Amino acid sequence: MASDTLATFESSLAEYDVPVTRVGRAAVASQVNDVVEPPAVGVALEETFADDAFSLADTDVVVDPTPVELREARTGVTGARLGVADYGTVALEQTDRGSELVSLFVDTHVVVVRETDLVTEMETAIESLGDEIDESRGSAILATGPSATADMGALVRGAHGPKDVRAIVVTEDA
Repeated sequence: MASDTLATFESSLAEYDVPVTRVGRAAVASQVNDVVEPPAVGVALEETFADDAFSLADTDVVVDPTPVELREARTGVTGARLGVADYGTVALEQTDRGSELVSLFVDTHVVVVRETDLVTEMETAIESLGDEIDESRGSAILATGPSATADMGALVRGAHGPKDVRAIVVTEDA
């Protein structure tokens, strides 16, 4: 049974037309393959989550892409440090491997987040991230749904980032 936090996260993402799929740890690679549209690039999820079960080695995703592979990619796969249920927001840590580029310069961003890393509200997320960022001297971006702008009048998706976002939530009981 899904937690209230997960149900809220799914509901918030639905407002942005972001589909959510729940999977167990063993099914992450298979689900990634099901949702990516090649060519696909990504970051090493096993490093993001410190868990080899998240490896993308057996997927169609190129990890640590070259600039050319990144430019040609249609899909980018990243892990989220946490998700904020009330907003459908994910926190993407910026890394030396270019996680922000993988999530930004593609048509479709596939984000993987663990159910245990979902928090209810933004205040909790900022407190958690703030402590971690202070310790690591790193940074993170908060992303909510597909890129959208109305700078020139009509709403346009994908002008400053991905047109589509898909979320994979890793649960203990999927």
